[in-house]
Amino acid sequence: MPLLKIDHLSKHYDMRTLQDISLSLDNGQILCLLGPSGCGKTTLLRLIAGLEAPETGTIIFDGKDITHLKPHKRQFGLMFQEFALFPHKNVFENVAFGLKMQHLDSIQIKQRAWEMLDLVGMTELAKRNVIELSGGERQRVALARSLAPQPRLLMLDEPLGALDRHLRERLLPEIHSILKKLNIPAIFVTHDQTEALIIADQIAVMHDGMIEQLDTPANVYQHPKTVFVARFLGFHNIFAGTVTTDGAIKTEHGIFHPDQEYLLPDTSVKLIFRHEGAIFNSKEALSCHYDTITGLVEKCVFTGPTFQIQINVANAAGLIFDLPNFQQPPQIGDTISLALHPSSMSVIPL
Repeated sequence: MPLLKIDHLSKHYDMRTLQDISLSLDNGQILCLLGPSGCGKTTLLRLIAGLEAPETGTIIFDGKDITHLKPHKRQFGLMFQEFALFPHKNVFENVAFGLKMQHLDSIQIKQRAWEMLDLVGMTELAKRNVIELSGGERQRVALARSLAPQPRLLMLDEPLGALDRHLRERLLPEIHSILKKLNIPAIFVTHDQTEALIIADQIAVMHDGMIEQLDTPANVYQHPKTVFVARFLGFHNIFAGTVTTDGAIKTEHGIFHPDQEYLLPDTSVKLIFRHEGAIFNSKEALSCHYDTITGLVEKCVFTGPTFQIQINVANAAGLIFDLPNFQQPPQIGDTISLALHPSSMSVIPL
């Protein structure tokens, strides 16, 4: 039985609707709510926290209906982008605040607060005023304060949104490791695809108040179920196609053979070429008889790890592929053929 089970939750808000949301979360799992601004991520989080009441549906936690339970009785932890630390308190006092609200004795408070500070690597700054800390250090304090009262569920609403990308990429694996070490279930809200793929056990991709896909990070990325999910993940190379009798996909640019489960012949689909799946100047690809696509190079941009090229293919302008930086890239104006690994293609049935 899942720890958290949400059935058919709905809520009207700001001329929009959170529609018929159902999902579940096991103990120790991290669920990421991923989607653009206004899609309903934060509203769903607030419903689970008890900060808003749903119009329909139920929220079951640990076998008990908490749909209308007061927020403080749920014993959930909340962590926000703004940190919400007390500027007049030092690091230790901020972490200890929630423990004092639980009316623990001073020995328990000190022991738990120091444990959490050690967990997030902030013991040496325990007596420092929070206004003297960097953004990353403040986020560590906010995490320690959220974890100190031992919440039954931790909810994080865009917790790294105010930090630069380099710092986010450094903190994400640390937050993941800490949550797993403590075996605390968590719901993580973000609009950043990379954050979701790194931190989540499950991802719920949301759009217009609905869940478009609920799946593992690998399946969301490798097998998006809707065109919206594919485009939100940053995939640009999406074509209309039809399934042939032998399971291939026929498009206006040729016939392709993705590594995909059986599809009914004559089914209309969308075929995706993921950016990283193209192979340029590879004898191995040619010997394996991989599918190829030929086009005119219009752009070639060095991004560091890759050369991102844009090619025109017949009537399809602006196909984008990422080529590894250890290869000599093609030149603008070249006509090139790219081999496409079967596993780099995805199919969306329509």
